[in-house]
Amino acid sequence: MGTGIFITALIFAAFLAFILLIIEAFVEPLTLSVTVVLILALPMLFVLFQYLIGPSIVKMSTHLQYLKPGENPWLESTVKDLADKSKIPMPRLAIVPNNTPNAFVFGRTNHSATLAVHEGLLRNLNEDEVRGVIGHELGHIKHKDYAIMTLLSALPLLAYLVARATWSAAWLSGGSSNKKNQGNVGLAMIAIGAVSFAVYFIAQLSVMRLSRLREHYSDAYSAYVTGSPRSLESALAKITYGLSLSPKPSEGVRAFYIADPTQAKQEIREIMDKKNEYDLDHDGVLSERELELAMEKEAKSTWHTVNTWFSTHPPTFKRIMLLHEIEQEMQTGKYTNERVYSHV
Repeated sequence: MGTGIFITALIFAAFLAFILLIIEAFVEPLTLSVTVVLILALPMLFVLFQYLIGPSIVKMSTHLQYLKPGENPWLESTVKDLADKSKIPMPRLAIVPNNTPNAFVFGRTNHSATLAVHEGLLRNLNEDEVRGVIGHELGHIKHKDYAIMTLLSALPLLAYLVARATWSAAWLSGGSSNKKNQGNVGLAMIAIGAVSFAVYFIAQLSVMRLSRLREHYSDAYSAYVTGSPRSLESALAKITYGLSLSPKPSEGVRAFYIADPTQAKQEIREIMDKKNEYDLDHDGVLSERELELAMEKEAKSTWHTVNTWFSTHPPTFKRIMLLHEIEQEMQTGKYTNERVYSHV
């Protein structure tokens, strides 16, 4: 995961350096102080602003309600038990008045993190499955994913804003009375805009890849901290199916959820479209073995591989396959603390 973060930051640093070179070559030389401001201060201020307002946006968009001590004893004791095992501070607990089965964490630091659970999750999953989901969410807190992803997601957004602004500036520069200056500025703005869009696309793919990877890491962590990969396997299956039935997917904090509602609808629709192909004994029901074979086949699909590039979450079948591998290793007795993420 560290390599992906480094590559994303490197791409953006190269992007800023390119902008300065274009300005230097086509517009006018910049002083050292202006160069430092452009290449460091402005992007840092933008990222800091995103980091500071992120939690407030999540709170407003989800309409979550914080739990008072003793309001949900089982949830509190379960989170505290797993948080103690994880050696992280107990997060604040919140309930989202939403019937879809989902959960997420957000915050700026481990000490200010909030774990929010949808009412639909508590209603539709059993206690072992909810425990598996909580283990997954605490994995995000332990890995500081919520803060890392909030900061990294600001980079492609900033590249997109630069692209829009420079192309608008290139169009407006047509009104300049100085034809030489008009040509230089217009050419510089077009070049910056084109590269900005390319950087936006590449950085967005890189951030999405990191987002998918962090889900796998948290799935593996849940298997470790709960000692029951099957609990999260079952939970993910129920969550995906439950989200596919929701009339209108929530767009608020899709990247933060344990499962993406829009992606869940697509996955279930594809399985139903190919049900006859996967139902080998033609009994109208997909058995566990038939589902495993279907997942293995889908995992080899070129279409799914390419489609996954544009997703914030891995396909559910890949997540279940990873948890199944961990479960099999646990059964052999060879699973140790050092092998928590060996299957990711």
